[in-house]
Amino acid sequence: MSDLRYWIALSMIQDIGPVGSRKLLSVFGTPERIFNAEVDAFLAVEGIGINRAKKIKEFSSWKDVEKQIMVLEKRGIKAVSFYESSYPEMLREIEDAPMVIYIKGDIQPQDRYAIASVGSRKPTDYGTAVAENISEELASMGFTIVSGMARGIDTLSHKGALRAGGRTIAVLGSGLDVPYPPENKMLMDKIASSGCVISEFPPGTPPDKENFPRRNRLISGLSLGTLIIEATSESGSLITARYALEQGREVFAVPGNITSSTSEGTNELIKKGAILTRKAEDIIEELAPVLKGYIRSKDKVKVEVTEEEKDICNLLSGEPKQIDIISRESGLPTSKVLGILLGLELKGAVRQTTGKRFYLA
Repeated sequence: MSDLRYWIALSMIQDIGPVGSRKLLSVFGTPERIFNAEVDAFLAVEGIGINRAKKIKEFSSWKDVEKQIMVLEKRGIKAVSFYESSYPEMLREIEDAPMVIYIKGDIQPQDRYAIASVGSRKPTDYGTAVAENISEELASMGFTIVSGMARGIDTLSHKGALRAGGRTIAVLGSGLDVPYPPENKMLMDKIASSGCVISEFPPGTPPDKENFPRRNRLISGLSLGTLIIEATSESGSLITARYALEQGREVFAVPGNITSSTSEGTNELIKKGAILTRKAEDIIEELAPVLKGYIRSKDKVKVEVTEEEKDICNLLSGEPKQIDIISRESGLPTSKVLGILLGLELKGAVRQTTGKRFYLA
């Protein structure tokens, strides 16, 4: 725990950042030795001038560090430092990998075979179907699906992976005790129980706008390749694609209607060289040289529903029905019905479309 204390302190120093921290570690070996070094020793490290050296020596927020460690223990959040074996293998390879990541759930060795799936927060029915189908197919073949738990394509991608009984990783732009968007709290719990939720931001960090571009580099950094499904010309998903290219990872894009604003970004990516993707096999074919026989055959997951879930299914048909109507017809509170429907979605029995409307799959 004392070692973790120094790792967290190192990650808190302003103007050092992951790149500067790695340079310091290459010279001093451990965070503790960094904090015990003299100012003159820092000046021999590339990029660490007198101002940064003074910030390290003058660091005094040790009470905040201890408080953070107590919060981690209380809320069941693990802090994993850069040199630990449980630090994600793929993420460690990027130049600006965070010194400490916060985790709920577990990272597994097979998570190195991960595909990021991101896109519009307001997808069309076409984008919805593509996100669900491709993520479900990839997960059923053993790939871990990485996304940002945002509304729209991100949420659909996570749910597709869970429906297939596969693993998925959500990367947040806030502390793990501040789920965002808040309506995805139940989904976050599902992901943590069968995959992993990650953030480089300590507990208590709000979902500030400037956090999300930083979050996006982790999404691509955890993955062999990044799939973009529907994105406007100004979409944040294009930031993730740019990071993927900078990190030497593949970029895949789903083509869309040339008259649709939600496909402007993806169509432009394809024009610039992103791999045109229509189905999971397009991704597998491109990544074949690095997969080395990893892909497993797709298995159908047997769906078993509880009596409570069956009652809700009996109220649904192939036509989308609004949540308020389902709640009224079932006699159950909306929050309760949403919880049951989420479970049914993850089992593949129910699908959700825009406006919180649900139908039988």
